[in-house]
Amino acid sequence: MRGKGSTNLRDLLRRMSPRLTVGEYVFCTLPPDKIPHGLAPLCTFQEAEGTSLICRRIEADQCGLRYDGASRLITLAVNSSLAAVGFLAAVSAELAEAGIACNAVSAFHHDHLFVPSRDAGRALALLKGLSKRGDP
Repeated sequence: MRGKGSTNLRDLLRRMSPRLTVGEYVFCTLPPDKIPHGLAPLCTFQEAEGTSLICRRIEADQCGLRYDGASRLITLAVNSSLAAVGFLAAVSAELAEAGIACNAVSAFHHDHLFVPSRDAGRALALLKGLSKRGDP
């Protein structure tokens, strides 16, 4: 359970197990309450401008949704506390130094990173290297 997870940055970095999910994901936006029937978003967030959602690219294409680019999902499989300080900062800094964009989503159990599809393999290798070092 994430709520009782570690807050120790070095421990989190050493124990994180980055895992690349099969398939591509896209970020879309729709008017409030206009999610097409049959679309099963991975994540939704209500913003003033509309509903932002993250869904599988194949589903977005089937529903005719517009998006800017495709991402791959890397899950940081470690039991981190929601109160952990610096974990995502260290991870995103590692990717930023390599010129890799990432969009992070924190959920109850894990943190998730969406990286451009073309950079997914390199991002995964960098994160595994960061885990081996265990030092931000």
